[in-house]
Amino acid sequence: MAVKKFEDLLVWQKAQDFAVAIYQNFSDSRDYSFKDQILRASISISNNIAEGFDRSTNPDFIRFLYFATSSNSEVRSMLYLSKRLNFLGSEETSKLIEQSNEISKMLFGLIQSMTRSKSTNS
Repeated sequence: MAVKKFEDLLVWQKAQDFAVAIYQNFSDSRDYSFKDQILRASISISNNIAEGFDRSTNPDFIRFLYFATSSNSEVRSMLYLSKRLNFLGSEETSKLIEQSNEISKMLFGLIQSMTRSKSTNS
């Protein structure tokens, strides 16, 4: 069964859940520039998946999946920094990094499957 809308993509759903978790963990942060950056990057993950899905070609979708991957990496990098700055505890940081790694694996898997299907359809 082909996916008909981006909301059906499990990776988009997990990226939305991840953004909510980031919001919940940084809602009380007083470092407003850090908070703004990590929130914006977390939102960008699911938004790039959605935007790419509605593009007209697979290469466009793949390009946006790479954007989503980059945003996810940015959030993960900031999570490591947030631990060093004592914005989050070790346990919560580890949980969020685990979520980020799962999303990353899913994005790369989707990119690979789309790349393979593109090369077999050529």
